[in-house]
Amino acid sequence: MDEVDSAIVAELQRDARQTNRDLAGAVGVAPSTCLERVRLLRQHGVITGYTARIDLPALNRRVQALITVQVRPLTRDVIDTIHDSLVPLPEVLAVFVLAGGDDFLVHVAVQDIEHLQSFLLDRLSKRREIISFRSSVIYQHTMNQIVSVLPGDPPSSRVGRRPT
Repeated sequence: MDEVDSAIVAELQRDARQTNRDLAGAVGVAPSTCLERVRLLRQHGVITGYTARIDLPALNRRVQALITVQVRPLTRDVIDTIHDSLVPLPEVLAVFVLAGGDDFLVHVAVQDIEHLQSFLLDRLSKRREIISFRSSVIYQHTMNQIVSVLPGDPPSSRVGRRPT
């Protein structure tokens, strides 16, 4: 990635709905060059898709929490099974498989505290592989909307089981 590619990625993160002509103008290249650069960024897996940011309370998800989970036995099959059972749950926004003291970090968004308690008791505590979990209610959630390239050599291949 060069400076033009980085500028294109930053602009698309700022507003992925802008026209190619507007994007080209913002990064200072011809529209045909911009179109080809975006195509190559998609082809090389730098751009993996386009999404809309959603206001969670507008979807009746007023309470967010991070839940750390420990499982046993700590085997690939158990990790994969727990991961694959958590991802499709409607309350779950993200699942992270961790190294260290905890095995998973699960980001959930629910209607209220009562629904969070139900999620913990009905979805997690009933799994015999889950030996413990802790939940932390999120008071404020802010994300960087523009992720830029860091200095250094990029990895030659993607590491891990699933992209995030």
